[in-house]
Amino acid sequence: MPRPNRRKNISLENIEIIDTANKGKSVAKHDGRIIFVNGGVPGDICNITVFKKRKKYWEANIDEIIKKSTSRIEPVCEHFGSCGGCKWQNMKYSSQLEFKQNEVLNHLTRIGGVSVNEYEKIIGSKSEYFYRNKMEFTFSNKKWLTNEEISENKIIENKDALGFHVPGMFDKVIDLKKCFLQKEPSNKIRNAVKEFADKHKFDFFDLRNQNGLLRNLIIRTSSTNELMVLVQFYRNDSKQIEMLMDFLKNSFKEITSLLFTVNQKANNTLYDQKIICFDGKDHISEEIDGLIFKIGPKSFFQTNSDQAKVLYRKTSELANISENDVVYDLYTGTGTIAQFIAKKAKLVVGIDSVEEGIIAARENATFNKITNCKFYTGDMKEIFTDEFIKQNSQPDIIITDPPRDGMHKKVIEQILNILPKRIVYVSCNSATQARDLAILKENYIVSKIQTVDMFPQTHHVENIAVLELK
Repeated sequence: MPRPNRRKNISLENIEIIDTANKGKSVAKHDGRIIFVNGGVPGDICNITVFKKRKKYWEANIDEIIKKSTSRIEPVCEHFGSCGGCKWQNMKYSSQLEFKQNEVLNHLTRIGGVSVNEYEKIIGSKSEYFYRNKMEFTFSNKKWLTNEEISENKIIENKDALGFHVPGMFDKVIDLKKCFLQKEPSNKIRNAVKEFADKHKFDFFDLRNQNGLLRNLIIRTSSTNELMVLVQFYRNDSKQIEMLMDFLKNSFKEITSLLFTVNQKANNTLYDQKIICFDGKDHISEEIDGLIFKIGPKSFFQTNSDQAKVLYRKTSELANISENDVVYDLYTGTGTIAQFIAKKAKLVVGIDSVEEGIIAARENATFNKITNCKFYTGDMKEIFTDEFIKQNSQPDIIITDPPRDGMHKKVIEQILNILPKRIVYVSCNSATQARDLAILKENYIVSKIQTVDMFPQTHHVENIAVLELK
C-alpha cells in the first residue's frame, strides 16, 4: 500500500465507499471530487487520508473503518494490503462477481457506446483460492519492509526477498511466506529455494544495478498433475546454477519439467531466451474435454485450468459453428480454442506471434488427430492480409482472444474489410474490448455478452462478446 507523503496529507471523516475501480481500488466522492481509496469495500464508512492530489481525482488510504460494509470479510493472507496480487480478498466472492459484471457492462456502454441486447449472468469460479496454474516470483536484494519492521527500528541484515513486486515499486519485493493463489507444492518450492539460497549466500538480483545470480522463478502446474519449475538466472555461474538445480531435482520428485535460463537483458521476458531442460521433459501437458495440450515455458495458456474449460465451452457454444464454416482463431496461443472447436467446423486457421506456441499447436493437433486446423506464426497486423485470406479461405466466423491491449487498428480494419458473419471476441480487459467494439459497431451488433470469472480475489475478469453482422 502506498505510504503517504505528509506534506500533502488531507484527512477526511465519514467518507462512504460507493464503488470499485480499476486496479482493485475503491471509489469515494467528496464535494463532487472522485477519490480512489486503497483497501475499501463498497458500503464502508471510513476516515481516510489523501496522499496524492491530481486535477481530476485524489488518492487515499483508509485510517479507520467507522462502519463495515456487509460485503466486507477478513482477508486470509498475511500479505494482504502490501501485495498487489489479491486486492479483493477483503470482499465476499458473491460481491466480487457482482462488481465485475457491472464493470464489464459499464465499459461496453460508456467506452464502447454499444447496446447489449442480451447478457448472461457472470459464471463464477468453483475455487476461490489456489486456482492458478502459473505463478511468477521475483528475486530481489531489496525486501519490502512492513510498517511493523520499520517501527521496531531493528537492523535487518538480510534484505533478500522472493515474492511479488509491491504495486508502484519496481525494485521492492515482498518476501512471501504463503500465497493462496497456487496449490502446493508451490509455496514449499518457493520457500525451499529461498532457504537454500540464503544458506549458500547466493546473491539476489539488484534491478537498479543489474547484477546478482538469482532473478526469477516460474512454477506451472496442470490438471494432469504435471509440474514445471523454471529458474531464471542473471549471472552465468555454472557451479551455483548446478547446485540449485540439483537441489530442486533431488528435493521435489514431483517436478516433471525442470528448466533454467540465463537472462542478462534488462527485462524478464523469456520469448527471446534459450531455455535449458535440466531434468525431465521440456513441457507439461494440459487436458480439456479429452484434448491434450502441450505447454512449454513460453506458451500462453489460461491461468485457471478449471475455468478455462468453462470459457472454451461457452466460446464454442456462442460461436454457433456449422460444418461448412471456416473459422479464424486470432491470437491462438497454443491452439486451444482452435482445436476445441475444430470438430464443429470445416476448417480452422490459427494465428499467433509466438513461434513456440504455434509449434506446440501443430504438435497438439497431430497428437489429438485433428486434421482440419492450420497454424501460422506472425505479427497479427502484418500476417492478416488479403493475400493470407486468399490462400486460407474467407472466414465465416472469427474468434479473437487478444492480449490486454486489445486488437491493433489494422487488424480491426481488416475484419471490417472482410466482414465475417460472426465475431466472438474473448477479452481479459473489457475496457480495450469496448474500445474495439466501438469501431466494429459500424457493421456489427453485439448480440450477447457472457462474463466468466477466471481470477477470484482480483478485479480481473474475462468477457465474451458475440457480434453479428448487421
